[in-house]
Amino acid sequence: MLHKLVTAPMRLVKTIGEKVQEEVDQELYDLPTIQQKLIHLQAIYEQGDLPEVEFKVREADLLTKYENAKQRELEQWEEMTKRRD
Repeated sequence: MLHKLVTAPMRLVKTIGEKVQEEVDQELYDLPTIQQKLIHLQAIYEQGDLPEVEFKVREADLLTKYENAKQRELEQWEEMTKRRD
């Protein structure tokens, strides 16, 4: 019983850390999420709710994230195929 009382906070911290990591990964590396953000950004810009300068800055940031995500995806794919060989 004492063991559970001591380890429960550590398990909670681990669970929270894993959830934060999932959110970060989705923000940085999830291609559909990045694509949706690009589409949303384009729509806001076309509606005139975003100045062109701000649009270009945000678009460049999202495109960099997209390129990084594609590179990560490619690296993961290559790693998976190496394991099979």
